[in-house]
Amino acid sequence: MSKKRTYFATAPRGLEELLASELAAMGLEGCEVRRGGVRFVASLTGAYRACLWSRLANRVLMPIVEFSASNDTALYDGASQVHWSDHLGPEQTMAVDFTGIRAAVEHSRFAEQRVKDAVVDQLREQYGQRPSVDTHQPDVRINVHMFREQVTVAMDLSGDSLHRRGYRITGSVAPLKENLAAAMLMRADWPEIAGEGGGFVDPMCGSGTLVIEAALMASDSAPGLLRTYYGFQNWRGHDDEAWKQLVDEALERQEAGMQSLPILVGYDRDGSAIRLALDNAAHAGFGGKIHFERRELSQARPPKNCARGLVATNPPYGERLAEQHELVPLYLRLGQSLRQHFPGWRSVILNGSGCQVGLKPDKSWQMFNGPIECRLERFEISDSPQDEQRLQAEDLVNRLHKNQRQLKRWLTREDITCYRIYDADIPEYALAVDVYGAEDGDWLHIQEYQPPSSIDPVKAQTRLRAALSAVPDALEVSPERLVFKVRQRQRGDEQYRRQGEHGRELVVREGRSRLLVNLTDYLDTGLFLDHRPVRQWIGEHSANRKVLNLFCYTGAATVHAALGGARATTSVDLSKTYLGWLRRNLALNECDDSTHQTIHADCRAWLSDCRERFDLIFLDPPSFSNSKRMDGELDIQRDHAGLIHQAMRCLVPDGTLIFSTNLRSFRLDTELAEAVAIEDRTAWSIPKDFQRNKRIHQCWFIRHIGKS
Repeated sequence: MSKKRTYFATAPRGLEELLASELAAMGLEGCEVRRGGVRFVASLTGAYRACLWSRLANRVLMPIVEFSASNDTALYDGASQVHWSDHLGPEQTMAVDFTGIRAAVEHSRFAEQRVKDAVVDQLREQYGQRPSVDTHQPDVRINVHMFREQVTVAMDLSGDSLHRRGYRITGSVAPLKENLAAAMLMRADWPEIAGEGGGFVDPMCGSGTLVIEAALMASDSAPGLLRTYYGFQNWRGHDDEAWKQLVDEALERQEAGMQSLPILVGYDRDGSAIRLALDNAAHAGFGGKIHFERRELSQARPPKNCARGLVATNPPYGERLAEQHELVPLYLRLGQSLRQHFPGWRSVILNGSGCQVGLKPDKSWQMFNGPIECRLERFEISDSPQDEQRLQAEDLVNRLHKNQRQLKRWLTREDITCYRIYDADIPEYALAVDVYGAEDGDWLHIQEYQPPSSIDPVKAQTRLRAALSAVPDALEVSPERLVFKVRQRQRGDEQYRRQGEHGRELVVREGRSRLLVNLTDYLDTGLFLDHRPVRQWIGEHSANRKVLNLFCYTGAATVHAALGGARATTSVDLSKTYLGWLRRNLALNECDDSTHQTIHADCRAWLSDCRERFDLIFLDPPSFSNSKRMDGELDIQRDHAGLIHQAMRCLVPDGTLIFSTNLRSFRLDTELAEAVAIEDRTAWSIPKDFQRNKRIHQCWFIRHIGKS
């Protein structure tokens, strides 16, 4: 048996402790967690065993020298201490990898070059020729790590990252590395579940990584058996007999393990992913032993005769708002599928999106999928049709049902299809829930108000998870039709900026008007539901009148006026996007003729030059705007009096100006009453579905003095 020495196995961030347990289970001694991996003591055979059997490690390094270096010359001198002819000859190829943490030699490429120079200079002097460099698959790979001035030079026995098992089709996209998949399965205790006859399902399997890793574990197959390249194979210190004995032992164990392989299933909605998974499984030696099938998430089911098992999956992640729109219902659908079809099973989900699945994890760990910070969440799926999460949200469900009963007759009588059904009625559930009755069915638009810093974020997340799971069922809307956003305080025109590129528009109805809404791409949807009474009033009082809509947004009020028989409408806004939206709304209602004018301009500048007169003006400006397209900034508290005076110059003697604002702290300038007649219509303008929040907006009808 060869002499024992110290080795170092590197690991993905967050897996060091798990790797230490794995190496210790192999019989390797002195396993000690260090930054970036695990140090252990073993013979060369033990190091080979780690290369062949570790499912978690990236590399196995054999340190050969340690020294201190304050500059590149000292680095060169330190590397020159090694008798490099013990490791490689001039006829071979080599590569040097350098990593550093606050290293004295900061430039990694330069550091690699200096160590390479030390090796080739020594061998050239000894043999009269030098080894060549091959960064792809060298005969010998040298690893150099520098922490401040402390340098460790090691032989990389793995040669290439051990997560590359050798079964993946070249060029295929691999969002989940094999060793990260193995870590998920270890955290779920999959080997024990498989040993007890449990099945395995990945309902979003992609190219099949999780299912294949589960098969490797369940069949007691060494993850490195398929690899054709290791860094020690052409190293001059290689013990080929010891390596062959390890491979023979691994083949025997695999042959025995294959006889008791459990049922393993992978589903995915993408047919090309399924074809790739089948090819990968065949390369891994599991052709015909793993079942892959094209199937929607909602159709995922346990294999027949499998009462218990593990569901493991790595759902997609997303950062933009439009992606979140797709991911929130996807994750809820995943949770719903687990609840309905996998009771009694265990599940692990690598969650990199922060979306909720509607189940409460019994345990979770921080993990990193590349640079993405994730939570690995483990669930014991209840046999009960109602799990703890749903019971936690029972008070929210009861309130939703109560609000439904209270609003039902009013909604029917007023023929209202888009409305707010819940607005933070219960402090623990700080959400606004809106129903959009689109022509293709109901959609839910849920916004979470940003909680104060005093709220425990863990408890807030638990309640949110429960709420997002419960609301679709309570309102009998599919989770696929749920859009979730976090509503934060906005500055300027932030609330109007595009936040995604999903681009799906829905057609909804408001009275006679058909209007386009976009639930996904913007913070607001294109239709302010709380202004419904004002828009309806405008529609009822526009016949044969000229109507001006300032800061018109998507022009819902303009459409009401046009359908109400307005002689002409003019709509002004600084956003070309929203003016285009308005024109589509007009076309949808067959009102896109020349009598309805849209103007791209700063409303303040346009008003100052306006010489027209209008019978009805709607003025609903943002609370604040500092858009680069306008002169200066707009602060509605500071600037509203001037805006109103400007608008009144454009109003005919018996006309009406409707002024509204959503600024909660707003106070109307009392001096305005000396110049114009003001009627506070706030209470009237707030519809029944918003009366839980009396401060949602303020509204005034303003006329010339002496006119009513």
